[in-house]
Amino acid sequence: MVEHVTDTTADGGGSTTRAGGDSGGHRRTGDPRRPHALAPDTSRLDGRSARAWTEPMAVTALGEGRYEVENSEGRTYVVDLPESDCTCPDHRIRGESCKHLRRVAIEVTRGQVPAPGKVRGTCRGCEREAFVPEDDPAFCRACRLEPGDLATDRETGDAVLVVRVTDERADAVEVDGTGRSVADYETNDGYPADDPVVEVVYPFGGNEPLAERRRYSFPHSRLLPRDAALVDAGVGDA
Repeated sequence: MVEHVTDTTADGGGSTTRAGGDSGGHRRTGDPRRPHALAPDTSRLDGRSARAWTEPMAVTALGEGRYEVENSEGRTYVVDLPESDCTCPDHRIRGESCKHLRRVAIEVTRGQVPAPGKVRGTCRGCEREAFVPEDDPAFCRACRLEPGDLATDRETGDAVLVVRVTDERADAVEVDGTGRSVADYETNDGYPADDPVVEVVYPFGGNEPLAERRRYSFPHSRLLPRDAALVDAGVGDA
């Protein structure tokens, strides 16, 4: 562990064994580029919604909320989901919410393609395929930490309380009095140098209020999220 810059000394300890984590996000089944049909009961749906569910289409995420939709005849259209836009004639000429827009919305909701702002990638925490943020560090929903979350130090097994998640890299945060960065600390060897730094406190034992406890800085990947939060996230602002 590495003591936060508010203290004058840094503490270390623990082994260098890394552990796995729980995965998050969703996996796509089958070939994502092969047109395929979806088959609920469409008898009560309007025509465009029914065709969105039943016609073979292949949806591919392009990034920034845009998706390519290919039909069984090989025609392709581009859907911009945040803008509710599609390049097909039904939408451009008639101004309708076309079957392509609806199909993309269906596949996003079903977890078959990433939602806008997400991409399919490998989570840094659990190292499994998941939907991860498009621009932020690649942690899936299950591995991402927020202020107020309980987490486990992978090296020592200790429980910690997340106080702040920064956007600073572990190799850019220097520990006062050591001349070393969080990434350079010996017990953090093997964790990505560009991991965002997470500030934590040890919540159990002692009589000090949580807001007054000594803070420590960790690379995000070293912390394994637990199932429940201990306190309201506002504790980190105290």
